Amino acid sequence: MLKEFKEFAFKGNVLDLAVAFIMGAAFTKVVNSLVTDVIMPPIGLLAKSSDFVKQWGIKLPVPGGDAAVIKIGSFLDSLVQFLIVAFAIFLIVRLVNKMRSSEPAVAPATRACPYCTSAISVKATRCPCCTSQIS
Repeated sequence: MLKEFKEFAFKGNVLDLAVAFIMGAAFTKVVNSLVTDVIMPPIGLLAKSSDFVKQWGIKLPVPGGDAAVIKIGSFLDSLVQFLIVAFAIFLIVRLVNKMRSSEPAVAPATRACPYCTSAISVKATRCPCCTSQIS
């Protein structure tokens, strides 16, 4: 059982998945910082709020308790983060698709005889089935 687990854990696909997971976690931190520290402060200035994410919301009164808050600013922060990550993934998938489509096509090894339509080698000068001369 340990041998099977070792084979599974160290296959290329599992290691690729682990690396992708770690890179995704690191990328998420970068995007969170970009949105929270770079993108949202100018939006906060436009909304005339120094702390846009925490302060912008709608308070709902709750009888006999604290008011519930719909945090619109926090939602917009998450939405911008999602859009940045989705766009980055789109660009990566697009690049991979371009790389796949630019691979050269493999030339076929056989062709059809023009007389009897049997499959013959591309290099053949005579058909082995009907013995016709092929140019």
